[in-house]
Amino acid sequence: MNNQLKHKRPKYSLEFKDEFRQSYGSRRLSNELRKAGFNMGRYQTRTLMKRLGLIVRYPKKFKVTTDSNHNNAISPNRLNRKFDVMVPNKVWTTDITYVWTLEGWLYVAIVMDLFSRQIVGWAIDDHMRTPLCISALEMAFWRRKPAPGLLHHSDRGSQYASDEYRKHLNIMRMTQSMSRKGNCWDNSPTERFFRSMKYEQLNYERFRTKEQAKLSVIDYLAFYNGKRSHSKLGYQSPIIFEREFYSKVA
Repeated sequence: MNNQLKHKRPKYSLEFKDEFRQSYGSRRLSNELRKAGFNMGRYQTRTLMKRLGLIVRYPKKFKVTTDSNHNNAISPNRLNRKFDVMVPNKVWTTDITYVWTLEGWLYVAIVMDLFSRQIVGWAIDDHMRTPLCISALEMAFWRRKPAPGLLHHSDRGSQYASDEYRKHLNIMRMTQSMSRKGNCWDNSPTERFFRSMKYEQLNYERFRTKEQAKLSVIDYLAFYNGKRSHSKLGYQSPIIFEREFYSKVA
């Protein structure tokens, strides 16, 4: 084993569980070790993880929650799984998920910028009606102030197909795109974020109140945007990835 780590087992074991939410496998963890100054490859890191008893959390099976049984108009799939976006604020995706508490269900709507996978808008409430989605969209719009023509992609849920939601898209001068019927892969980056949020944090907590769940979601959003590394981003967090982009174009 790398001599640099012999005397740091307990400390790094604790960091893995607390700082990285037990979500990093050997590839991501070896990258974090190199950032910290340790010359550790992926297979050395895998061996180290076994010796330290570090166990990675894995996701549960995906569950479809979209309500597409409505008579509202459906927009074409303009995104067409073109998830690689070269600049910020050109393509946003959005969706809703749910969190169980002892006080009942809590719902989370998010807006993701596909360029950096950063969550640029969110809303949390005890219902999943259209105003929840509009609140997330408004947060994203006022935070980022995108230029006209942004492509906005969602599933065919009644919230996103509603006249009220489309009105907001028109005012913000966004172009709407929707997934094909029953095809979660057409919005897979957003689905992947929800999966990560649940298996890295929410599924391992028991929430007595909706307020506790809300605080946990906000805590994960801060971790995800500011600290969680993404292989697609060169093992950088969304915020660091965008910061480097803007430093190069300034």
